[in-house]
Amino acid sequence: MSELGTQPLISRRITRLSRAQNGALTTEQLHSVGLTRDAIRTRVRHGRLVWLFPGVYAAGDPELMPLVRPTAALLSLGETAVLSHRSAVAVWGLVEADPDTIHVTVVGRNPRLRAGVRIHRVAQLHPADLTTHVNLRLTTPARSSIDFAAEAGSAELHEAFGDGRAKRLINDRKLHAALLRAPHNHPGAAIIRRMLHAGATYDRSKAERVMRRLCREAQLAQPLVNVRLHGFLVDFFWPDARLIVEVDGYGTHGTRQAFENDRRRDQVHIAAGFVVIRVTWDQLRHEPLAVIARVAQALAHRAA
Repeated sequence: MSELGTQPLISRRITRLSRAQNGALTTEQLHSVGLTRDAIRTRVRHGRLVWLFPGVYAAGDPELMPLVRPTAALLSLGETAVLSHRSAVAVWGLVEADPDTIHVTVVGRNPRLRAGVRIHRVAQLHPADLTTHVNLRLTTPARSSIDFAAEAGSAELHEAFGDGRAKRLINDRKLHAALLRAPHNHPGAAIIRRMLHAGATYDRSKAERVMRRLCREAQLAQPLVNVRLHGFLVDFFWPDARLIVEVDGYGTHGTRQAFENDRRRDQVHIAAGFVVIRVTWDQLRHEPLAVIARVAQALAHRAA
Protein backbone atom coordinates (compact mmCIF):
# COMPACT_ATOMS: atom_id res chain seq x y z
CA MET A 1 0.00 0.00 0.00
CA SER A 2 1.34 3.47 -0.90
CA GLU A 3 2.14 6.06 1.77
CA LEU A 4 -0.81 8.11 0.53
CA GLY A 5 -3.09 5.11 0.85
CA THR A 6 -2.02 4.46 4.44
CA GLN A 7 -2.93 7.95 5.66
CA PRO A 8 -6.64 7.21 6.36
CA LEU A 9 -5.65 4.08 8.28
CA ILE A 10 -3.06 6.00 10.32
CA SER A 11 -5.57 8.75 11.06
CA ARG A 12 -8.13 6.19 12.27
CA ARG A 13 -5.55 4.59 14.54
CA ILE A 14 -4.57 7.98 15.96
CA THR A 15 -8.21 8.84 16.58
CA ARG A 16 -8.84 5.55 18.36
CA LEU A 17 -5.78 5.93 20.58
CA SER A 18 -6.40 9.57 21.39
CA ARG A 19 -10.00 8.93 22.40
CA ALA A 20 -8.79 6.46 25.01
CA GLN A 21 -6.35 9.04 26.39
CA ASN A 22 -8.39 12.24 26.42
CA GLY A 23 -6.68 13.44 23.25
CA ALA A 24 -3.07 12.81 24.31
CA LEU A 25 -0.53 10.64 22.45
CA THR A 26 3.09 9.72 23.04
CA THR A 27 5.83 9.73 20.42
CA GLU A 28 6.13 5.96 20.78
CA GLN A 29 2.42 5.52 20.11
CA LEU A 30 2.60 7.74 17.04
CA HIS A 31 5.50 5.66 15.73
CA SER A 32 3.54 2.46 16.44
CA VAL A 33 0.63 3.55 14.23
CA GLY A 34 2.95 4.32 11.33
CA LEU A 35 4.11 7.93 11.69
CA THR A 36 7.77 8.65 11.06
CA ARG A 37 9.64 11.41 12.86
CA ASP A 38 9.26 13.64 9.80
CA ALA A 39 5.54 12.87 9.60
CA ILE A 40 5.12 13.91 13.22
CA ARG A 41 6.91 17.20 12.50
CA THR A 42 4.64 17.80 9.52
CA ARG A 43 1.52 17.25 11.60
CA VAL A 44 2.87 19.63 14.24
CA ARG A 45 3.48 22.31 11.60
CA HIS A 46 -0.09 21.94 10.35
CA GLY A 47 -1.57 22.01 13.87
CA ARG A 48 -2.86 18.45 13.72
CA LEU A 49 -0.54 17.58 16.61
CA VAL A 50 0.35 20.02 19.40
CA TRP A 51 3.44 19.48 21.58
CA LEU A 52 2.55 19.50 25.30
CA PHE A 53 5.37 17.77 27.20
CA PRO A 54 8.55 15.92 26.23
CA GLY A 55 7.42 13.02 24.09
CA VAL A 56 3.70 13.80 24.37
CA TYR A 57 1.32 15.59 21.99
CA ALA A 58 -2.33 16.59 21.78
CA ALA A 59 -4.24 15.27 18.77
CA GLY A 60 -5.70 18.68 17.96
CA ASP A 61 -6.40 21.91 19.83
CA PRO A 62 -5.75 21.39 23.58
CA GLU A 63 -8.21 24.16 24.43
CA LEU A 64 -11.02 21.95 23.12
CA MET A 65 -9.94 18.96 25.24
CA PRO A 66 -10.16 19.82 28.95
CA LEU A 67 -8.41 16.66 30.18
CA VAL A 68 -5.66 16.44 27.59
CA ARG A 69 -3.03 18.34 29.60
CA PRO A 70 -3.32 16.30 32.83
CA THR A 71 -3.39 13.11 30.76
CA ALA A 72 -0.31 14.25 28.85
CA ALA A 73 1.47 15.09 32.11
CA LEU A 74 0.89 11.54 33.35
CA LEU A 75 2.05 10.01 30.07
CA SER A 76 5.18 12.16 30.20
CA LEU A 77 6.01 11.17 33.79
CA GLY A 78 5.47 7.43 33.44
CA GLU A 79 3.44 4.64 34.99
CA THR A 80 4.11 5.57 38.63
CA ALA A 81 2.60 9.04 38.17
CA VAL A 82 -0.97 9.80 39.26
CA LEU A 83 -3.04 12.97 39.26
CA SER A 84 -3.42 14.27 42.82
CA HIS A 85 -4.10 17.23 45.13
CA ARG A 86 -6.16 20.05 43.57
CA SER A 87 -5.99 18.53 40.10
CA ALA A 88 -7.52 15.25 41.28
CA VAL A 89 -10.16 17.03 43.39
CA ALA A 90 -11.06 19.05 40.29
CA VAL A 91 -11.43 15.90 38.17
CA TRP A 92 -13.79 14.55 40.84
CA GLY A 93 -15.83 17.72 40.26
CA LEU A 94 -15.37 19.24 43.71
CA VAL A 95 -13.37 22.41 42.93
CA GLU A 96 -12.23 24.45 39.98
CA ALA A 97 -8.97 23.28 38.41
CA ASP A 98 -5.95 25.52 38.48
CA PRO A 99 -5.42 26.40 34.80
CA ASP A 100 -1.72 27.04 35.34
CA THR A 101 -0.66 24.06 37.46
CA ILE A 102 -1.20 20.30 37.18
CA HIS A 103 -0.55 18.40 40.42
CA VAL A 104 0.99 14.97 39.97
CA THR A 105 2.23 12.55 42.62
CA VAL A 106 5.13 10.32 41.56
CA VAL A 107 5.97 7.19 43.52
CA GLY A 108 9.58 6.23 44.19
CA ARG A 109 11.24 8.40 41.57
CA ASN A 110 12.66 11.88 41.13
CA PRO A 111 11.74 12.89 37.56
CA ARG A 112 12.72 16.07 35.80
CA LEU A 113 10.45 19.03 36.28
CA ARG A 114 7.86 19.85 33.61
CA ALA A 115 6.62 23.36 32.96
CA GLY A 116 3.19 23.80 34.49
CA VAL A 117 3.42 20.56 36.50
CA ARG A 118 3.92 20.46 40.26
CA ILE A 119 5.43 17.12 41.20
CA HIS A 120 4.81 15.63 44.64
CA ARG A 121 7.27 12.83 45.38
CA VAL A 122 6.33 10.03 47.77
CA ALA A 123 7.97 6.75 48.73
CA GLN A 124 4.73 4.83 48.29
CA LEU A 125 0.98 5.12 47.76
CA HIS A 126 -1.32 2.40 49.02
CA PRO A 127 -3.24 0.68 46.19
CA ALA A 128 -6.49 1.47 48.01
CA ASP A 129 -5.76 5.19 47.49
CA LEU A 130 -5.42 4.82 43.71
CA THR A 131 -8.07 4.49 41.04
CA THR A 132 -8.94 5.47 37.47
CA HIS A 133 -11.60 7.92 36.35
CA VAL A 134 -12.30 9.43 32.92
CA ASN A 135 -9.26 7.57 31.55
CA LEU A 136 -6.96 9.11 34.16
CA ARG A 137 -4.86 7.54 36.90
CA LEU A 138 -5.53 9.53 40.05
CA THR A 139 -5.92 9.39 43.80
CA THR A 140 -9.28 8.45 45.29
CA PRO A 141 -11.62 11.22 46.49
CA ALA A 142 -10.63 10.59 50.12
CA ARG A 143 -6.87 10.67 49.50
CA SER A 144 -7.27 13.60 47.09
CA SER A 145 -9.10 15.52 49.81
CA ILE A 146 -6.35 14.84 52.34
CA ASP A 147 -3.67 16.10 49.94
CA PHE A 148 -5.81 19.09 48.93
CA ALA A 149 -6.42 20.08 52.57
CA ALA A 150 -2.75 20.99 53.00
CA GLU A 151 -3.06 23.86 50.51
CA ALA A 152 -6.73 24.85 50.32
CA GLY A 153 -8.32 27.77 52.12
CA SER A 154 -10.99 26.89 54.67
CA ALA A 155 -13.91 28.12 52.54
CA GLU A 156 -12.70 26.20 49.51
CA LEU A 157 -12.05 23.08 51.57
CA HIS A 158 -15.54 23.23 53.05
CA GLU A 159 -16.92 23.66 49.55
CA ALA A 160 -15.13 20.54 48.39
CA PHE A 161 -16.27 18.56 51.43
CA GLY A 162 -19.87 19.67 51.01
CA ASP A 163 -19.91 18.63 47.37
CA GLY A 164 -18.03 15.42 48.09
CA ARG A 165 -20.56 14.35 50.69
CA ALA A 166 -23.50 15.37 48.52
CA LYS A 167 -22.11 13.32 45.62
CA ARG A 168 -21.29 10.43 47.98
CA LEU A 169 -17.65 10.47 46.97
CA ILE A 170 -16.39 10.85 50.55
CA ASN A 171 -17.71 9.95 53.97
CA ASP A 172 -16.22 9.58 57.44
CA ARG A 173 -15.46 5.87 56.95
CA LYS A 174 -13.50 6.46 53.73
CA LEU A 175 -11.67 9.43 55.22
CA HIS A 176 -10.68 7.54 58.39
CA ALA A 177 -9.40 4.62 56.29
CA ALA A 178 -7.36 6.92 54.05
CA LEU A 179 -5.97 8.73 57.10
CA LEU A 180 -4.68 5.44 58.51
CA ARG A 181 -2.76 4.88 55.26
CA ALA A 182 -1.40 8.44 55.00
CA PRO A 183 1.96 9.42 56.55
CA HIS A 184 1.41 10.49 60.14
CA ASN A 185 3.15 13.83 59.53
CA HIS A 186 1.10 14.65 56.41
CA PRO A 187 -0.09 18.27 56.96
CA GLY A 188 -3.37 17.66 55.15
CA ALA A 189 -4.05 14.58 57.28
CA ALA A 190 -3.68 16.68 60.44
CA ILE A 191 -6.29 19.12 59.13
CA ILE A 192 -8.75 16.38 58.18
CA ARG A 193 -8.32 14.70 61.58
CA ARG A 194 -9.15 17.99 63.33
CA MET A 195 -12.15 18.54 61.08
CA LEU A 196 -13.54 15.08 61.78
CA HIS A 197 -12.87 15.38 65.51
CA ALA A 198 -14.55 18.80 65.71
CA GLY A 199 -17.44 17.84 63.45
CA ALA A 200 -16.33 20.66 61.19
CA THR A 201 -16.96 18.91 57.88
CA TYR A 202 -20.30 20.58 57.41
CA ASP A 203 -22.76 19.92 54.64
CA ARG A 204 -23.32 23.06 52.56
CA SER A 205 -27.00 22.25 52.19
CA LYS A 206 -27.38 22.27 55.99
CA ALA A 207 -25.62 25.63 56.24
CA GLU A 208 -27.91 27.01 53.55
CA ARG A 209 -31.02 25.78 55.36
CA VAL A 210 -29.86 27.38 58.62
CA MET A 211 -29.00 30.70 56.99
CA ARG A 212 -32.24 30.86 55.02
CA ARG A 213 -34.29 30.11 58.14
CA LEU A 214 -32.45 32.78 60.12
CA CYS A 215 -32.98 35.37 57.39
CA ARG A 216 -36.65 34.47 57.11
CA GLU A 217 -37.21 34.73 60.87
CA ALA A 218 -35.32 38.04 61.01
CA GLN A 219 -37.22 39.33 57.93
CA LEU A 220 -33.98 39.88 56.02
CA ALA A 221 -33.44 39.50 52.29
CA GLN A 222 -32.47 36.00 51.27
CA PRO A 223 -28.88 35.66 50.02
CA LEU A 224 -27.62 34.04 46.86
CA VAL A 225 -25.89 30.78 47.77
CA ASN A 226 -22.67 29.28 46.39
CA VAL A 227 -22.16 31.83 43.65
CA ARG A 228 -18.89 32.58 41.90
CA LEU A 229 -17.49 36.06 42.46
CA HIS A 230 -14.08 37.30 41.30
CA GLY A 231 -13.13 33.72 40.49
CA PHE A 232 -14.03 32.37 43.94
CA LEU A 233 -17.10 30.49 45.15
CA VAL A 234 -18.67 32.38 48.06
CA ASP A 235 -21.05 30.80 50.55
CA PHE A 236 -23.66 33.57 50.93
CA PHE A 237 -23.94 36.77 48.92
CA TRP A 238 -26.28 39.79 49.12
CA PRO A 239 -25.52 41.56 45.81
CA ASP A 240 -27.43 44.80 46.53
CA ALA A 241 -25.52 45.27 49.79
CA ARG A 242 -22.28 43.87 48.32
CA LEU A 243 -22.08 41.67 51.42
CA ILE A 244 -20.40 38.24 51.56
CA VAL A 245 -20.65 35.75 54.43
CA GLU A 246 -18.19 32.86 54.45
CA VAL A 247 -18.60 29.86 56.77
CA ASP A 248 -15.36 28.40 58.14
CA GLY A 249 -14.56 25.37 60.23
CA TYR A 250 -12.05 25.41 63.07
CA GLY A 251 -10.26 22.39 61.73
CA THR A 252 -9.34 23.90 58.37
CA HIS A 253 -6.98 26.56 59.69
CA GLY A 254 -4.16 24.12 60.29
CA THR A 255 -1.57 25.48 57.86
CA ARG A 256 -0.17 28.83 56.89
CA GLN A 257 -1.17 28.11 53.29
CA ALA A 258 -4.84 27.73 54.25
CA PHE A 259 -4.68 30.96 56.23
CA GLU A 260 -2.98 32.79 53.37
CA ASN A 261 -5.51 31.52 50.82
CA ASP A 262 -8.45 32.79 52.86
CA ARG A 263 -6.82 36.18 53.35
CA ARG A 264 -6.12 36.39 49.63
CA ARG A 265 -9.78 35.70 48.80
CA ASP A 266 -10.94 38.33 51.26
CA GLN A 267 -8.48 40.91 49.93
CA VAL A 268 -9.76 40.45 46.37
CA HIS A 269 -13.37 40.94 47.46
CA ILE A 270 -12.63 43.89 49.75
CA ALA A 271 -10.52 45.64 47.11
CA ALA A 272 -13.56 45.46 44.80
CA GLY A 273 -15.74 47.19 47.39
CA PHE A 274 -17.38 44.21 49.08
CA VAL A 275 -17.74 43.49 52.80
CA VAL A 276 -16.73 40.01 53.98
CA ILE A 277 -17.97 38.49 57.24
CA ARG A 278 -16.49 35.18 58.32
CA VAL A 279 -18.40 32.99 60.77
CA THR A 280 -17.65 29.47 61.92
CA TRP A 281 -19.88 26.47 61.38
CA ASP A 282 -20.08 26.10 65.17
CA GLN A 283 -21.28 29.71 65.48
CA LEU A 284 -23.90 29.18 62.82
CA ARG A 285 -25.16 26.08 64.64
CA HIS A 286 -24.82 27.17 68.28
CA GLU A 287 -24.94 31.00 68.16
CA PRO A 288 -27.42 31.65 65.34
CA LEU A 289 -28.91 34.79 66.87
CA ALA A 290 -25.49 36.44 67.20
CA VAL A 291 -24.65 35.52 63.60
CA ILE A 292 -27.87 36.87 62.12
CA ALA A 293 -27.58 40.03 64.26
CA ARG A 294 -24.19 40.76 62.69
CA VAL A 295 -25.56 40.09 59.23
CA ALA A 296 -28.55 42.37 59.87
CA GLN A 297 -26.26 45.11 61.14
CA ALA A 298 -24.05 44.86 58.06
CA LEU A 299 -27.07 44.94 55.72
CA ALA A 300 -28.50 47.99 57.50
CA HIS A 301 -25.16 49.77 57.39
CA ARG A 302 -24.71 49.09 53.66
CA ALA A 303 -28.25 50.32 52.96
CA ALA A 304 -27.72 53.59 54.83
